[in-house]
Amino acid sequence: MALTVLYPDTPDLPLPDGHRFPAQKYRLLRDALLARGIIRPEELEASPEATALELLSVHTAEYVASIADGTVSEQIQKSIGLPWSPVLARRSRMTVGGTLAAARHALSSPAGWSGQLAGGTHHAYSGHGAGFCTFNDVAVTSAVLLAEDAVDRVAILDCDVHQGDGTAALLAPRADVLTVSIHGANNYPFEKQRSDLDIALGDGAGDKAYEHALVDALEAVAAFQPDLMLYISGADILAKDRLGRLALTHEGLAARDALVFQFARRRGLPVAIAIGGGYARPIDATVEGYVQTFRTAVDVLGR
Repeated sequence: MALTVLYPDTPDLPLPDGHRFPAQKYRLLRDALLARGIIRPEELEASPEATALELLSVHTAEYVASIADGTVSEQIQKSIGLPWSPVLARRSRMTVGGTLAAARHALSSPAGWSGQLAGGTHHAYSGHGAGFCTFNDVAVTSAVLLAEDAVDRVAILDCDVHQGDGTAALLAPRADVLTVSIHGANNYPFEKQRSDLDIALGDGAGDKAYEHALVDALEAVAAFQPDLMLYISGADILAKDRLGRLALTHEGLAARDALVFQFARRRGLPVAIAIGGGYARPIDATVEGYVQTFRTAVDVLGR
């Protein structure tokens, strides 16, 4: 099969009433992609769980064990913003395993791309999670594939509205990974880390300003000459997002994705998608943004 798209096959995260994390968005995205025929049933595959050894490529043994057995501290749970549960532990491993599997499919598939209907957990650090992120899927994926010599150079293009601070901190010493983050200057995290390239946009930046920033980001990726690009798409750049501020339209989001995928196609660069953040209320606008990303990938890169 040319195209494989991964998804975390778990129930929605059990969260207290009124919790601001929209756990149902992953399920709604999967349903929408299938209902519209953008992704076919036979192209969907349940994400594997990342192994402890894979997680240990960037995370500490103590932290990995604490998530597995539920002994993670209240302080770290507060930093993550999600209460521990068996579903959280399993889903977090699947999120990492899904991005790793998507990267492997992108490298081996004639389609040259893959993705998962989750992921982009870029706020997680070595010994703790943060910002709704338990383990760092793109950092683990980069470290594992490089250790296996499956690739020589990985570029991470992070277009979530929030800076990929955990990714930057984990991968900063590596010359074989390029970290690029386009994000809101005044948004979370309020203490930024240093990516290889940070492009910080002011509140209210719209479609055109974002497009100019993306062109600069893609030039940096081209100069790096990676073997694989991990793309955190993010729907929280939309004007309707509660935690955004960048004020993009759905048309601007679709144009962003088209630029990224056209760039990958021209260069024959395998690309793996992780969907990143999205917090609109109602959540429909976020789900529509995610749907557009996969529709654009199919239109530009094929299946």
